[in-house]
Amino acid sequence: MQITVAIDAMGGDHGPKVIIPAALKALELNQELHIILVGLSSAIEAELNNLQQTNVARLSIHHASELVGMDEQPQSALKNKKDSSMRVAIDLVKDGVASACVSAGNTGALMATARFVLKTLPGIDRPAIAGVFPCQKGKIYILDLGANADCTAEQLLQFAVMGSMLVSCVENREHPTVGLLNIGTEDIKGNEVVKKTGELLKASHLNFYGNIEGNDIFKGTTDIVVCDGFVGNVTLKAAEGLIQMIGRFLSQEFKRNWLTKIAGLAAAPVLKAFKKRMDPRNYNGASLLGLRGIVVKSHGGADTKAFLNAIHTALEESRSGVLDRITQQMEIEHLLLKQALALHADAVGSENE
Repeated sequence: MQITVAIDAMGGDHGPKVIIPAALKALELNQELHIILVGLSSAIEAELNNLQQTNVARLSIHHASELVGMDEQPQSALKNKKDSSMRVAIDLVKDGVASACVSAGNTGALMATARFVLKTLPGIDRPAIAGVFPCQKGKIYILDLGANADCTAEQLLQFAVMGSMLVSCVENREHPTVGLLNIGTEDIKGNEVVKKTGELLKASHLNFYGNIEGNDIFKGTTDIVVCDGFVGNVTLKAAEGLIQMIGRFLSQEFKRNWLTKIAGLAAAPVLKAFKKRMDPRNYNGASLLGLRGIVVKSHGGADTKAFLNAIHTALEESRSGVLDRITQQMEIEHLLLKQALALHADAVGSENE
């Protein structure tokens, strides 16, 4: 089965110099993959010439005359950059030319443009950013990571549905567990939105584990963690900072004196394995879930290895039919919610009689 992915070749901190080598490697590893590089054709062709890759099978170039700056305001990009590499890549998904698009560009502009062009799936109020974290059991999915700072309980339920269907499809887990991030595991803990979300999740068809705390993320207590974008983004940045600090501390301690340097040489294989296991490049590629199309956001500073992982994320989601699964599950949850509201209205009516 042929899968076409449109790639914003101009996005991110490094643009074509990182993105094109990653695209070429993805084509080498995946025979069913076709890639459309979107951006300034002259810049793309120049990089292909530098790499001595001028006639690559399953690769095409789609010219776009503009690019979105990393610090550009989302509304400005949406209104004034209709021929940007980001916008054109998303348009290719809308038009059915591509199954997915990948961009390392401005996150706010990507979310605003994707939502405007693609619209949301039935039953979804807002898209959410879903990312992968390393944990003791392998990896764990968290959403939202920053698209929605304030959410209703119904929207958090939608995030749980989207996350569940994503993990079910790409990880082949039929009933992945869902944890609601809270300040305690007890039902009485948390603000009113979180408490109401817990009630909705209990009544849903999802495999709801219950409330979890921050340390449960890295234990891998559940397959999916649900939270609003404010909490999710803080968690993401805190985790990134912690990993950097641990790496720096280890380096400093092993360089402290000649004895620790010798110990460092002896521990080199273990340290190398640890670094590989914690390497954030292995988890690059956040999914913008809830749209009528697959959009994957790469870290702006991604290198070739990291961007390659983002392409693989888009490819896996395209293969798995995750959009159809989300739509089907939302229909089920909406029916349950209507039934619950009807029962509640009947109960209130009986009390008032």
